[in-house]
Amino acid sequence: LLRLGGGGGGGRRVYVGNLSWDCKWQDLKDHMRSTGEVLHADVLHGPDGRSKGCGLVEYQSPDEAQRAIQELNDTELMGRMVFVREDREARG
Repeated sequence: LLRLGGGGGGGRRVYVGNLSWDCKWQDLKDHMRSTGEVLHADVLHGPDGRSKGCGLVEYQSPDEAQRAIQELNDTELMGRMVFVREDREARG
């Protein structure tokens, strides 16, 4: 598999976009855990505390992250079609 430069997470993190404004990290984790063990799920917020409509999920292994990209991209979460891709930004 072609991997774009994996950041600090070593390809274990995925970016999830088009989240409902009401989506909390617990909802995201529940949705994403079908493809592997989720170590961390986070919905990103702006300075005003509002959801940015996207989040990051870190899996136990890169294989689980790849499975999430393949199986959970274009699936419905809380009434919205979300997209899942590799997290391309190295954070923290």
